[in-house]
Amino acid sequence: MLNIELARHNMIEQQVRPWDVLDSRVLGVLSSVPRENFVPESCRNLAFADLCLPLGRDEVMMKPVVEGRMLQAVSVQSGESVLEIGTGSGFITACLARLAGKVLSVELHADFADAARARLDAANISNAQVETADAVLGFDPGQSFDVMVVTGAVHVLPQHWRGWLKPGGRLFAVVGDSPAQRATLYAAGTEQALFETDLPYLHHAEPPQRFVL
Repeated sequence: MLNIELARHNMIEQQVRPWDVLDSRVLGVLSSVPRENFVPESCRNLAFADLCLPLGRDEVMMKPVVEGRMLQAVSVQSGESVLEIGTGSGFITACLARLAGKVLSVELHADFADAARARLDAANISNAQVETADAVLGFDPGQSFDVMVVTGAVHVLPQHWRGWLKPGGRLFAVVGDSPAQRATLYAAGTEQALFETDLPYLHHAEPPQRFVL
């Protein structure tokens, strides 16, 4: 039987903190949002493992260490607005909502969006909205945001995404070629490579097909 609180503590102290995630607000939110309620039932015993967890439809839930580094990099402040591309399980949505003023999360798959809304309601998260849309093609949020986080990889960052940021905004995305993609922070006209990782690509953000003769 999984000891939930011990496993959560070990996730923070043995995985996340040693990977240079030292922001107390980030550590606090990873400790307080019930990650075990956001993973698929079949993966519940692995909720706190140092693994990407399968969500179905070739999507995954990021490793806790990557989630922690992402949240620390964008440094969401209370009162700020956040756009999340790729709701997935809704766990990062919940973490962002605890840190921010309001969150708009965009999910391609309607069944994922419905499940995430239910999990957010169960966690008493009321400042996050989940919308079903293709965030790479055809979506327009109609507003700008202080922070953007992208939970799936893109081969190249779509240029129009930068226009969704307010002046001084921060954008986190995993960019490049698998299996050595770069977690990158875009802020104040600069690009900072943070670490290497490997995530499934967002739909319509994959590398172009290469034909071999």
